[in-house]
Amino acid sequence: MRYLVFSDVHSNLEALKAMLDFVKNKRLDKFLFLGDIVGYGANPNEVIEEIRKIPSISLIRGNHDKAVVGLANLDYFNPVAAVAVLWTSRNLKPENLQFLRNLNQGPLRINEEITICHGAPWDEDYYMFNKFDALEAFSLFETKICFFGHTHFPAIHILENGDVKTLYPSKFSFRLKIEDDFRYLINPGSIGQPRDGNPHSSFIIYDSKKKIITIHRIPYDISKAQSKIIEAGLPHMLANRLSSGI
Repeated sequence: MRYLVFSDVHSNLEALKAMLDFVKNKRLDKFLFLGDIVGYGANPNEVIEEIRKIPSISLIRGNHDKAVVGLANLDYFNPVAAVAVLWTSRNLKPENLQFLRNLNQGPLRINEEITICHGAPWDEDYYMFNKFDALEAFSLFETKICFFGHTHFPAIHILENGDVKTLYPSKFSFRLKIEDDFRYLINPGSIGQPRDGNPHSSFIIYDSKKKIITIHRIPYDISKAQSKIIEAGLPHMLANRLSSGI
């Protein structure tokens, strides 16, 4: 099987379409989406509609997805994020609000090898960054690999002989061989709002037959996405951060 693993689109239509264009001629069997379709960006309806066209996809909700439909308390959002949540909620079509409301909560076991979650296996809103978080997470899922999102930061945590080694891939494409004796927590980074200092979208293709994980970084039309945010009346910070990748 060849999987496309992606997360945190955040209503960035330009970034999503660039990814879909990049993979359209690649042989992919299944898409795995790790949450946060909406929030921050100016095209929530269009992004939802593009994702709904993907024929073979498993997806879970993120914290912005549930906040937009009233399933999360905005007290936990910073003021700029909360403004974007409220704007999105007002501007979504009824059928797209219902689509978000029906999304599964992670973690979700895909098969005997793969689990997906948004934040952490024990809390979809938790940010997993370090080896101590990873050690706890490994005890809470049974599969060899768990893909997670939420941090917008590509990372690979490897459980080897009871200890965790963490890799933070460079700001360019990265390949990793999946070893039989190890277990993995892997973050593909963000499609719509990378935060590792590289503004290029980040996602994974996993070839389960060859046991190869590839993190891809690709450019998209950032200026167009920024212009839409500003024209929509959303905070300018949400536009500015796209070009710096923070």
